[in-house]
Amino acid sequence: MTETVNSRPARAKPALPGRQDWSSWPHYQAAAAGFRGYWYPVCFSSQVGEKPRAVTLLGERLFVIRDRGKVFGMKDRCPHRGVPLSYGDKQFPGTISCVYHGWTFDLETGDLKAAITDGPRSPICGKVTQPTYDVEERFGMVWVYIGDGERPHPIDEQLPEELVGNPAVVGQRIQPRTGNWRFACENGYDEGHAKYLHRTSLWRLFKPMPVWNSTKIVKRGRWIYRVQQEQYWEADFPGLGRWSGTAWYKARPPKRVGNIGNTSSHRKVNPTIAAQEFPGFASVSMPGVLRIVYPTFIHYEFYVPTDADNHLYVGLLADFRKGMKALPFYLKYLGAVRWLFHGQFSGQDKWMVEVTDAPPEKLYRPDDSLLQWRKLAEDTTEERLERLRAQGVEPTGTR
Repeated sequence: MTETVNSRPARAKPALPGRQDWSSWPHYQAAAAGFRGYWYPVCFSSQVGEKPRAVTLLGERLFVIRDRGKVFGMKDRCPHRGVPLSYGDKQFPGTISCVYHGWTFDLETGDLKAAITDGPRSPICGKVTQPTYDVEERFGMVWVYIGDGERPHPIDEQLPEELVGNPAVVGQRIQPRTGNWRFACENGYDEGHAKYLHRTSLWRLFKPMPVWNSTKIVKRGRWIYRVQQEQYWEADFPGLGRWSGTAWYKARPPKRVGNIGNTSSHRKVNPTIAAQEFPGFASVSMPGVLRIVYPTFIHYEFYVPTDADNHLYVGLLADFRKGMKALPFYLKYLGAVRWLFHGQFSGQDKWMVEVTDAPPEKLYRPDDSLLQWRKLAEDTTEERLERLRAQGVEPTGTR
């Protein structure tokens, strides 16, 4: 007896609407684990001591360690049997010894100086060099450079210019977060989300928020700025009704459009901030640094790729005062801002990054900010790769 089975060809799943991938920006699409050729903050300086601290950066496992006041970085895999060197310790000054067999590497050069379990005249010494990383300390944090074998550029060339040349007091937060670093950076520079998502945050609760803005993107140097041209505090949506970003318990909206603070302000602008003449209050630069300018402080976010699925959120809030004048900032930051801004407000962004699933994506008019950021990343990366090729350096990849 023969059994007959009726079968129909499987229907192809309909393509989701909008952009299916990021192939318009091939370098950006390939940079799931981050861009090479930059300095990245990986932890607080106070967290690095005489014992190695394991770090994952751009998908690479390394460790940082302090020796006689200086911080060093090295690949976190002993070439002998692949045991993490961060499990080891310092048996001799200026070195790290693997916990397994005592292979001992010079922290400065990476050279194998001893194989303790093979005696003082081990022939393997002088034949093995462990990869090392360039490390710097700025703003109470440890920064690591990952490139393609080229000499790193000075770290101060990459940091926000006003932070390098002016005294400031800072409040900081470093938090491991789930989600790709690109989602975090795009969220930070996104034009539309703050007015809607953050309207419920305690940080914004008593401040008016526009319903929508008209903006343009302006490039100056290595930064692109989001410039507010018009702000609309109420709007009538056909067939739906009126939506307002104001309320009786909120402050009154400003009468003019400004680009210091996302809703402008009556507060006097700090002279150091005013001197920068920023075209817009929100700006972004490579390799994923956000700058939000307020009248009395500037907020920075560094999106540090751990791997393709995780990143470090590094928030830094700078007040450009010094001496006793900085005391009110510390009191305000520790008493409120740390919890309201770097806590609950930033936590809303954390949530969105965790649940973002793109591409596919269907973009709308305010997403020009995202498109311009991707273009900046693409163009900057192509320029870097051309420089490396001209120097005879073969890049590790398109990142």
